[in-house]
Amino acid sequence: MRVLLALPGLAALAWGAVLLAEVLLPVRPLTFELAAWLIAGPVVHDLLIAPVVGAAGLGLASVTGRVWRGPVVAGTVVSGVLVLLAVPLLWREFGTPPSPGLHDGDTWAGLGWSLLAVWVAVLVSGMARTAWNRRSGP
Repeated sequence: MRVLLALPGLAALAWGAVLLAEVLLPVRPLTFELAAWLIAGPVVHDLLIAPVVGAAGLGLASVTGRVWRGPVVAGTVVSGVLVLLAVPLLWREFGTPPSPGLHDGDTWAGLGWSLLAVWVAVLVSGMARTAWNRRSGP
């Protein structure tokens, strides 16, 4: 059964290797830029981003109570994903291939409104959980 689960992943890995080889070969200046990007991304993540996020998560877990911990963790994860998705457009104005409507709006405002919606949902969820726990007792 595990082999059947591994086969699609191995097929996707092989297809990614084929596509990467098409981009990297023959060697040209883009090859070195892409190699630097492929190496620097994981290094920056593992040495900088992951420890900072882990420390922030531990700090949030120690500050928030049991009732608020779930909504705050969910809000933090969703916020991180939203920021990660917005980085290409925040970094460069045309950091992604154009899609209808994607470059028409203000990326900073869109990210801000999205984060506001997430944290309003966190507040509503946390207040609802607090009210529920007060009603049902300890």
